[in-house]
Amino acid sequence: MASSSISSRGSGSWTAEQNKAFESALAVFDKDTPDRWHNVAKAVEGKTAEEVKRHYELLVEDIKHIESGHVPFPKYRTPGGG
Repeated sequence: MASSSISSRGSGSWTAEQNKAFESALAVFDKDTPDRWHNVAKAVEGKTAEEVKRHYELLVEDIKHIESGHVPFPKYRTPGGG
């Protein structure tokens, strides 16, 4: 997940546990769920509905940048050399 990019842009500090809970909650509460952000926030300790909604919006922005080619692929080392 692009959490380092998200947290550096003002969504506050998110722990690995909070990100995991956030991702799990998104899998349960889809866009058609009434009070989606309140439900997601209940699953993420220490975060409000507004904070989880903003975290989601920043994640969507990051994904759009990646998919549009504005984020270069990392250069991974290949086994046995290079």
